[in-house]
Amino acid sequence: MPPQYGSSVANPDLARIVAEHDEEMPSRSLSPRWERALWVAGLLIALLVLKQVFFPFAKGSQYYLIIFLAVTLPLVFLSYGKGHEPPWWDWVLALAAFVVGAYPLFGGYDEFLDRQGQLTTLDVVAGAVLLVLILEACRRTTGWVLPVVCLVFIAYAYYGGFLPPTWSIAHSGVDFSQIINAFFNDFSGFYGTPLDVAATYIVLFTIYGAVLNASGAGKFFVDISFAAFRKSRTAPGRTAATAGFLLGTVSGSGTATTVSLGAVTWPMLQKAGYPRENAGGLLAASGIGAILSPPTLGAAAFIIAEYLKVSYLSVLVWAIIPTLLYYLGIALAVEADARRFGAKPVDVDAPRFFDVLKLGWYHFLSLGIIIVFLALDIPVYKAVVYATGVAALFALVNHRRDWLRLIADSLSVGVRSAFPVIAVCAAAGVITSTITKTGLGQTLADQLVRLASVLASEPAAVLMLTAVFAAVSVSVLGLAVPVTASFIISWVVIGPALITLGVEPAETAMFIFYYAVLSEVTPPTALAAVAAAALTGGDVMKTMWQTWKYTLPAFLVPLAFVLTDEGAGLLLRGPLLDSVWTFGASALGVAALAVLTGGWLFGPARWPERLLCVPAALFLLYLQPLTIAIGAGFLVVAVAVHLVTRRRVPDAA
Repeated sequence: MPPQYGSSVANPDLARIVAEHDEEMPSRSLSPRWERALWVAGLLIALLVLKQVFFPFAKGSQYYLIIFLAVTLPLVFLSYGKGHEPPWWDWVLALAAFVVGAYPLFGGYDEFLDRQGQLTTLDVVAGAVLLVLILEACRRTTGWVLPVVCLVFIAYAYYGGFLPPTWSIAHSGVDFSQIINAFFNDFSGFYGTPLDVAATYIVLFTIYGAVLNASGAGKFFVDISFAAFRKSRTAPGRTAATAGFLLGTVSGSGTATTVSLGAVTWPMLQKAGYPRENAGGLLAASGIGAILSPPTLGAAAFIIAEYLKVSYLSVLVWAIIPTLLYYLGIALAVEADARRFGAKPVDVDAPRFFDVLKLGWYHFLSLGIIIVFLALDIPVYKAVVYATGVAALFALVNHRRDWLRLIADSLSVGVRSAFPVIAVCAAAGVITSTITKTGLGQTLADQLVRLASVLASEPAAVLMLTAVFAAVSVSVLGLAVPVTASFIISWVVIGPALITLGVEPAETAMFIFYYAVLSEVTPPTALAAVAAAALTGGDVMKTMWQTWKYTLPAFLVPLAFVLTDEGAGLLLRGPLLDSVWTFGASALGVAALAVLTGGWLFGPARWPERLLCVPAALFLLYLQPLTIAIGAGFLVVAVAVHLVTRRRVPDAA
């Protein structure tokens, strides 16, 4: 029997795989009574968020953020933990979180702001308790690493005055009340840009994803991917990549998308003859690619827009060419793999492409609405609400009888799925506030540049070494903390180093964004790859390296953003002609990388031509006319060697 298109694998362990390998911890499996209670709470918060979009509080955004944190933080303690019912101590923590979260409003919000820099003892106690609760919420949702990092930064703020004065990171020290003041009564602390982004943008997009999924979009995206390629030996790989891109719109999580994608495409990949590790690598690369791709980039993209004071549409435009290069690399790897290990065509029982499109075309409409409304200068938070409304109306097509309950469920689920990001963003405020207060960010950036200057003297070489150090640093940091936190920390610590060397803020931000996201497929942890290996049964380390093979262009292309001024063309910043030729050169570089990792050109590629592709790719991705010419020359030689040796081998036989 041919596999049914869009059919899901009957695998009860999928949720367990996501829970074990996602960067976010699993929430409680609540008893029906408590599930109903949190369902109502989530729905009410969703209505609060929607109310803020169209009828914002007169006292400003910080007033809203105080209310938002005060009502969401308690639910983290009730939703995350052991057991099916929250124990009494979680209720105590939830109550304490509400009290200290809403504390700035109890005695008068304006009066609280007037005490900035001169907090009362009660203010300090409330702020300290809120700090502890935020760190505990972060521990429950993402693990120990980020809370420990926050504690290290707090210790540095307090004890920095005791460091030897000759140390560059020494400072005058900050007393405890001033530390709490910076966190609790300052725009750079708990209620800074990260939480503002979470409460204003991210939660709206998680609601949108939940509504879109409820409308049947997830199944449609898989169905149309199956129908698009049907029967050929490369169709299984193409289907997986396309479905991963579309499913990421609904999921927003690289690991969750990988597992959802694998549930429906792994049987087809297996039947086509894909080795378990190759299939796992393809699934992980396809799952993580959605977070790097418009129109719904990862949460850090919203923070980029806020930090740089640009529209979200601008960030989407910057991501277009890198996305094309990323999927070009996957497409070339799919073509090479299908030929190298002899993938077989799979007869998929799927309707024609246009038949599937005719039945579900409207699922693309809400995505288009976001782009169109952003182009019309409608704020992103309103654009996504309008798109959510359209998706909700189209849900009527498949769910006429239980439509109201379905939409209410989606609103509640959307809010609750944002709890881990909310906890991370509130905790990230601790780090950004400490760095701002002590000046640590610029100090560390100067040290990074100084290290590169010790190893090289030419400005171009210093920039290259600094960029490599920065890429490694962001990738390593991302192994330990979630993507959003990794971006925020890297932006304030590593970003200034690149900007000091003349890299534009936009290129710097996108550079850090890509490496923060790619940490999910970076050995030795590579969460998405580990989840894919758990699904396919492949060797974990081999799956990681196969994932790295598929994603290698994404690791090298961001360097092209920052090493030369021409790199701005890859972000569509500057003249269109510059973007065209930089894209062409980079595409050739990606092709050279595909030959290197895939071992295939017009036939099996041997090591001489594969090794020639190394300098070809590196020179092509250093976007200067001379280096591009050199890189193209190496690629031409590699192709010539391949053609000559390919002809001689049969004769020798």
